[in-house]
Amino acid sequence: MAKTKLTVNNNGSLRIEGEFEIVDAQGNVYGLGGRELVSICRCGLSKNKPFCDGSHKGHFEHNAVAFDLPERKA
Repeated sequence: MAKTKLTVNNNGSLRIEGEFEIVDAQGNVYGLGGRELVSICRCGLSKNKPFCDGSHKGHFEHNAVAFDLPERKA
């Protein structure tokens, strides 16, 4: 199975590519219509949550720069 890639976009969404499924809090699967790439809203403004509809443009700022998390505590 190919690795799933999640990209944190500058000033925008989380882009998910590859083989994946998205479920709601009850475990119900979202129908993705065969898509292998979707964008998830991070700003909370989308009318199509959890999916991005571009509403963030000009209303959400975050410069995505990777960093290392500290070790997990036991």
